[in-house]
Amino acid sequence: MADIDIKNLLGVGSAFTKAFATLKISTVADLLYNFPTRYMDYRKKVNIGQAIEGDVVTIVGRVKNIKSNFGFRGRVSYAEATLEDGTGTIKAIWFNQTWIAKQIKVGDELILSGQVGRYKTLQLSNPAYELLNKIDDEDTEAGVSGGLHTGRLVPIYKRSDLVPLRTLRKLVKESLPAAAELEDYIPKPIAKKAKLVPLPEAITHLHFPETDEQIDAARFRIAVDDILPQQLAVLLNKDIKDKEVGIAVKPNIEQVKTFLSTLPFTLTPSQKRAAWDIFQDMETGAPMNRLLQGDVGSGKTIVAILAALQTAGSGFQTALLAPTEILAKQHYDTFRSVLGSGEGIALLTRTFANTNGQEITRAELATQIKSGEIKICIGTHALLQGKTEFHKLGLVIIDEQHRFGVSQRSFLFHDSSSQKSGHKTSRPHLLSMSATPIPRTLAMSLYADLSVSTLSHVPTGRKPVRTSVVPESKRDQAYEFVKKEIAAGHQAFVVTPRVEDTESSEVRSVKKEFTRLQKDVFPKLRLGLLYGKMKGADKEKVMAEFASGKIDILVATSVIEIGIDIPNATAMIIEGSERFGLAQLHQLRGRIGRNNFDCECFLFTTQDSQQDTKRLNALAKINDGFELAKLDLEERGFGDLFGKEQSGFMFRFPKFITVKALLAARDIAAEIHQTDPKLMKSPGLQAAATQYLADIHAE
Repeated sequence: MADIDIKNLLGVGSAFTKAFATLKISTVADLLYNFPTRYMDYRKKVNIGQAIEGDVVTIVGRVKNIKSNFGFRGRVSYAEATLEDGTGTIKAIWFNQTWIAKQIKVGDELILSGQVGRYKTLQLSNPAYELLNKIDDEDTEAGVSGGLHTGRLVPIYKRSDLVPLRTLRKLVKESLPAAAELEDYIPKPIAKKAKLVPLPEAITHLHFPETDEQIDAARFRIAVDDILPQQLAVLLNKDIKDKEVGIAVKPNIEQVKTFLSTLPFTLTPSQKRAAWDIFQDMETGAPMNRLLQGDVGSGKTIVAILAALQTAGSGFQTALLAPTEILAKQHYDTFRSVLGSGEGIALLTRTFANTNGQEITRAELATQIKSGEIKICIGTHALLQGKTEFHKLGLVIIDEQHRFGVSQRSFLFHDSSSQKSGHKTSRPHLLSMSATPIPRTLAMSLYADLSVSTLSHVPTGRKPVRTSVVPESKRDQAYEFVKKEIAAGHQAFVVTPRVEDTESSEVRSVKKEFTRLQKDVFPKLRLGLLYGKMKGADKEKVMAEFASGKIDILVATSVIEIGIDIPNATAMIIEGSERFGLAQLHQLRGRIGRNNFDCECFLFTTQDSQQDTKRLNALAKINDGFELAKLDLEERGFGDLFGKEQSGFMFRFPKFITVKALLAARDIAAEIHQTDPKLMKSPGLQAAATQYLADIHAE
């Protein structure tokens, strides 16, 4: 039954079939895995006489009268009923649903669930309803008893407007017996040992739970199932990499000391530790696979420069990949500033082909890379395309690695590696960098074979950014602070979540806000506009002008989240801040405070009622990105911490994923891998894990 086409279910016609297709539901199995996004809690059952205005309740009453009508000047249609139960009477009104008056008749016993309101008398507006005599409490075949729409934790689904929720719930209930046919990846003894609820039970409890505990246990089970293929892919990948040969890069400690003595700053203890870990990894001859993570402004770039310097000293090349042209250009400028032009440093993006500060043709640059003249090549995805070949590639550095598409990130580590890297028998070392802090327990759970270096210290002289959630009534004060900072010679950012206005959106769009600010708020200042879909040359021009001080205020979307280094910027206003995750907000405010100045970040929300959210207040109090990442994971789920399509994780239910589920999946994967290393006994699991191996970056 699980593989039955959805169109073959009773009551599903062509219109519903098309609607389900928009939800990516084509089979009964798809329907069962279309889990509720939330639940309405209608478990509080009271007599009508006990109903209190404002409460969400369930009542049972006999219909005293029922009618359909039209409201003011006939513009609003509605059905209205009066119910009684011996303790009192209450009205129920359903707007724009006059057909309900044909389904209900006087004398029917009705179950109603909703919030109690008052209009002259107590009433329920648009309550969920069921006829008591149509609820078959003995129909427990699917593990669901009682009503579907009232008196319980009622599931709310993401749905097409063409599929009523009542219809969707009914179809799900009728399909629940098929849950027993779904492939269970986890052997029963292992599932029992891990105290996981059986898969059919988890699916039933997610759709029609009786308690909050059932929801938690079911989500945990589904999360473990979701993570398991990725964890097994890591183990399979480790089996492959254990057989691979790397490149031995012997560290030149005297060269390092000489280089560090030329810097105008001293490395932090965690920078020294990370650099030493990398040197030791590269010296062994086994392919390095290390994640270098650090909070905003913790100094990852200088560690990457040290690794590239050692690689060049051993006669090998380094490729540094950045997700945006702005960030690639910034890295190029930083490498040249720190190393000078003697190391053969090049930049290759869609817009630029540059070496040692001079523009050249792409063909000329390709020739220099292939010959080995270029020791360090920095670029975007353009570096992955075309016929770019390296002479002797020894190190690949991927900055903000989760922002690359999975197919882009794998280009050097699969079939084409021998073509790209210039040596067929060995694999380059890999250093992934991320400014999105990943709690260590989470990182070690996700990447079982990945070494992690964490930069936990911030360079001396940097002050934390003061952050406040600001009510609309104090907007002018925020603007005055910006004006004051610019008058003192500094610069500012204004960030919005949207590029364009939409009819239903209350969020300020970047284009409209740019026009408003320039005309009404900062008419005497120089404003710039930046968003992701601008042409590369236009973005580069705006950033160059902002970096050189020709722009006072940059009005932008979250495109500035990475790769924007403006030490002179001291103020930031973020509009619609509730639309961003904590980790992203932390990244955004990290664009200021990259100096020893006092800096302010103002968080505005679309409505003042959203100001007291736990998340935003946490951001105002906490400057530690790792602590914020933990909160983001707890509050909003894995998907919001890492992004969705670009993270490299094909998780279907990222909102369910917790560190506890990751740890459980890791242990189960290890047990399965130990007894069945090639997953021959689990073809479905083997296929899912193999798909990861085919697509994900070799982390």
